[in-house]
Amino acid sequence: MNSQTTTEKYSQLKQNVRKLWTPPPELNVSQWADQHRKLSPEASAEPGRWRTDRAPYQRGMMDAVNEVGVREVVFMTSAQIGKTEILNNILGYFVHQDPAPILFIQPTLDMAEAWSKDRLAPMIRDTDALTGLFRDAKTRNSDNTLLHKKFTGGHLTMAGANSPSSLASRPIRIVLLDEEDRYPVSAGSEGDPGSLAQKRTTTFWNRLLVSASTPTVEDESKIEARYQQSDQRKYYVPCPACDATQVLSWQQIKFEKGKPETTCYECENCKERLTDAQKPWMLTHGEWVAEAAFNGSIGFHISELYSPWVRWAEMVENFLKAKRLPETLKVWVNTSLGETWKEATEGIDPSGLLKRKENWGRIAPEEVVVITAGVDVQDDRLEAEVIGWGIGQESWSLQYHVLHGDPAQAKLWEDLDNVLGQTIKTVDGRTLSVGAACVDTGGHFTQKVYEYCKAREYRRIYAIKGASQIGKPLVSKFSKANKLRVKLFSIGTDTAKQMIYSRLKIHQPGPGYCHFPSDYPEEYFKQLTAERIQTKFINGHPTRIWVLAKGRRNEALDCRVYGLTALHILNPNLDALAQDQEREKLKQKEDQPAEPKANEWMGYEDWNFS
Repeated sequence: MNSQTTTEKYSQLKQNVRKLWTPPPELNVSQWADQHRKLSPEASAEPGRWRTDRAPYQRGMMDAVNEVGVREVVFMTSAQIGKTEILNNILGYFVHQDPAPILFIQPTLDMAEAWSKDRLAPMIRDTDALTGLFRDAKTRNSDNTLLHKKFTGGHLTMAGANSPSSLASRPIRIVLLDEEDRYPVSAGSEGDPGSLAQKRTTTFWNRLLVSASTPTVEDESKIEARYQQSDQRKYYVPCPACDATQVLSWQQIKFEKGKPETTCYECENCKERLTDAQKPWMLTHGEWVAEAAFNGSIGFHISELYSPWVRWAEMVENFLKAKRLPETLKVWVNTSLGETWKEATEGIDPSGLLKRKENWGRIAPEEVVVITAGVDVQDDRLEAEVIGWGIGQESWSLQYHVLHGDPAQAKLWEDLDNVLGQTIKTVDGRTLSVGAACVDTGGHFTQKVYEYCKAREYRRIYAIKGASQIGKPLVSKFSKANKLRVKLFSIGTDTAKQMIYSRLKIHQPGPGYCHFPSDYPEEYFKQLTAERIQTKFINGHPTRIWVLAKGRRNEALDCRVYGLTALHILNPNLDALAQDQEREKLKQKEDQPAEPKANEWMGYEDWNFS
């Protein structure tokens, strides 16, 4: 009995030793994900075991890193495709199957920290194949920090594209770039972040760079440039009716006007109307097809039309909402179609705006529900525009003031108080005040602006500072890093000007349309349209730059930028306010006494029909 037990123990020991010394089976990324990856409940709407079959197009995207001769893999995609989890699977694969020095770059250092805490840590915790390879998460030393983690055979560094110091360290074999189109043009003064990271891989013969991003602006998009230099793969799916293969295209989405629930997909070949119920079969039988020669770079382009998590009717609903304004349509094209947006870079003729002037007197049109103001500070004056806003950010320039005086003296700021503290009547009898105002701090009187705004923050009068960084959000979280602890908002002037110019090109009243009063001089419109977009190459990448036309002034444009910024800081629900206003009108109408009937107390002859 004891001899048998000893034999069994010896046999088990041999099996354990054999397991220890037997290399893991050679897997590609999708096989690794299907066998090992667990989706965490706090990071996924579908927690549990990973199934590539859930979105079959992901198989080819993941397995591209295993193809012979590949140096670069590019994912130009919409949202809702799973690209972030694809990157996570590629990361997990290399950590477990082919360990190496890895660099994972997010657009900002804050985003890198958030990804480490919210995505990486749960993935390591819930994926058994990874858990034992990293040091204990509770251990805090140089081997395990928020942005740098060692694992068996390699290490992972997480960086922000906006932080030169986080990009400048040791050689790297695997580089993963997430949302590259959101990277700054330059990491400090060092140059393009993606190019800097790629240089770090040159000493490795088996190096690899993977970039995934939704695209942005045509001819500027970094992911578009990478995709155009790749073999340009697209996912062809068969029609269930005629078996003809095709790339799903927005042009083939059909629906009755105003009825998203009628949405279907029309086959390019047989014109059969297909539904979402047929999409899983189409995805399962689809395949990636390269449309250019392979040169070491594999590229994938795919849109939300393929997503198993988004219905075609839902895309139509989002499109109908987005098309109201150029800037929201741009976001939809980028994030739903995964396509670049073509900016209208030509200038605007001020004479065209002169023709749209209207006469509404000194009271605001009844459509106005919110008022904001923007203030530009010059050496010998202040200029301020008071703007009314309605449904869909339709705007009315209510007043434009040029206040002459010395900004160093109190008198000029008292004059500004009179402008920002006024009330304005509307055609339908309401009284509105300025809901929010922004005052520029970029001139020679920064301290005076700080003092003025600090005392009036309770009235939502804010100090702002423009930042011309391409792609910067219109409004960023305020900072108080100044002596007076003033709320200072950093604003994306490039974004604001693009929004304004896009709206000036809307020709029919409605969402985004800009109204101007009849008493504005031609000079106002010249200033409003004084800038043009020029494309210059910065660090080898084409970049849009706003340039002031020679001999022109642009104070009116600046005031409009600041007034728009004030609206976005205030962030009112304009549609809801307009609906409330309409309900109030109806209520007042109902409360009015009814007109007397003629036969009650007036004779027929008493009515005047002339």
